[in-house]
Amino acid sequence: MRSVVVSQRAAPESLRDLARRADAAGSRVSAVLGRPVRPVVLVPGSAAEAARVAGVGSVDGLAAVADGGRVVVVPENFARLTPTGRDIVLTHELTHVAAGTKRLPVWLYEGFADYVGYRDAGLPVRVAAAELAAEVRAGHLPGELPGSAAFAPSSREPARLARAYQEAWLACRFIAERFGEGTLVRLYRDAQTGGIDRGLTRLGLSAGTLTARWRDYVRDQLA
Repeated sequence: MRSVVVSQRAAPESLRDLARRADAAGSRVSAVLGRPVRPVVLVPGSAAEAARVAGVGSVDGLAAVADGGRVVVVPENFARLTPTGRDIVLTHELTHVAAGTKRLPVWLYEGFADYVGYRDAGLPVRVAAAELAAEVRAGHLPGELPGSAAFAPSSREPARLARAYQEAWLACRFIAERFGEGTLVRLYRDAQTGGIDRGLTRLGLSAGTLTARWRDYVRDQLA
């Protein structure tokens, strides 16, 4: 696999490192989806340029963003990440590119992308879900799967956004552990074509049953 990495300003060694990471991310996504994935990564010169390229109003707090068939890196934020964090972000965004997000509840496509991103990262669950773990240890268990509003960036409560991603990730991780990774992928595809309720029905679940089992899983993993 050879990634395509494009930039006008980044140093050659930085681009080589990014290409190696993109190749690895492509392999991780391909392993889950069961088909070849060839990453295309753009590295604009600044966050403002990244926002223009991706066609979004703001990239505050983002290290990269999926834009159609490519991943757009936000250079200032991406550079602040640890090596493991860079790998997770690239894999997450490439999952969005390869798997698509249309017609899906946000918890499923964000949780699935994090599932693929963290799958081979080697991080303990309580480390990867540190903000949610703190809430659970304090006796606050989430009551429902996060909706779209929970994923809206907030300068007043940034930890809430982190918890939303962690809640969604653990929902997908629960499904993969309970039913198998292939079943999680099939649920994703079924939900894209027939809706999430129909996809869950094929697993013998309702939204309410999934929520109850997910809450138990969150407590067991993080308490």
